[in-house]
Amino acid sequence: MNKLKTMKKLYLLFLLFYLQSSFSQEIGLLKYNGGGDWYANPTSLPNLIKYCNQNIKTNLKNKPATVEPSSPEIFSYPFIHMTGHGNVVFSEADSSNLKNYMLSGGFLHIDDNYGMDEYIRKEIKKIFPNNALTEIPASHAIFHTPNNFPTGLPKIHEHDGKRPQAFGVFIENRLVLLYTYECDLGDGWEDAEVNNDPLVVREKALKMGANIVHYIFNN
Repeated sequence: MNKLKTMKKLYLLFLLFYLQSSFSQEIGLLKYNGGGDWYANPTSLPNLIKYCNQNIKTNLKNKPATVEPSSPEIFSYPFIHMTGHGNVVFSEADSSNLKNYMLSGGFLHIDDNYGMDEYIRKEIKKIFPNNALTEIPASHAIFHTPNNFPTGLPKIHEHDGKRPQAFGVFIENRLVLLYTYECDLGDGWEDAEVNNDPLVVREKALKMGANIVHYIFNN
């Protein structure tokens, strides 16, 4: 009898674990070609995931999955993050797959870690040749829920002294691609000792990251 009760408890625990796993979602990190360091900021996404799970009640897996732009696995992730400092090259297959991914409901966030801008704009044009990359106004919902950024994208790191800008590609009024420039959100998401950012700067970066995640899952 006791053995049967024990088995039932184990079964219920297994069932609970299975249900929790089934409803958890995963962020993808884009491994692209061209020589740029796609793997930059290794602690940033785990920290953002932890922050979102604790503060906006998401159920994201603790670590991101690495995914290549031409892989069919990309469709398993509602959110793909991309970062780096250097060159980016998308093949025709990469561009086609990324376009289909975003048209099917996926979201790509590209965070320039400084030095990516001159390369990534050309590659975005490959994906969406007929859709302009436009600056997102400060009035857009992504800057106001759940955290309010009345002037738009916050400045996290100084590079060339330029103002931070958020650019996007919209398909039928839905933001499918977000490109954050002169901001460096990923550096702000990293462990505190990596860039020695004060807590107020890191919190600002994480709050903006939470806004991005919230937008993805609610629009």
